[in-house]
Amino acid sequence: MSDKEFSDFKLERKECEKCGATWINGQHVWRGTGGSSASSELDLAGLVCNKLGDEQCINPLKGKDGGQTWEYRMGFIDGVMKEKREAMEKMRDLGDEMGFEF
Repeated sequence: MSDKEFSDFKLERKECEKCGATWINGQHVWRGTGGSSASSELDLAGLVCNKLGDEQCINPLKGKDGGQTWEYRMGFIDGVMKEKREAMEKMRDLGDEMGFEF
């Protein structure tokens, strides 16, 4: 008998045949970053699975409402752009008040 101790570590990887999303040991991880969050399966559902998924989709939250959607992301981008535009306008107005020409 051997005196060696062995770990019970295992690595299980599942990949959705439809979109290529990956789960490592039961947790969804974003491709390219390897990042994950408590809401990543719901975000994946809102961004991909609910619109493009079919019977091949292995996301357990497919069909659930919530998480990020493309509409949410577009609203976020629109909001950031509006803030930047307003900041630039304030800088231009301040420059005009100080006599600078642009």
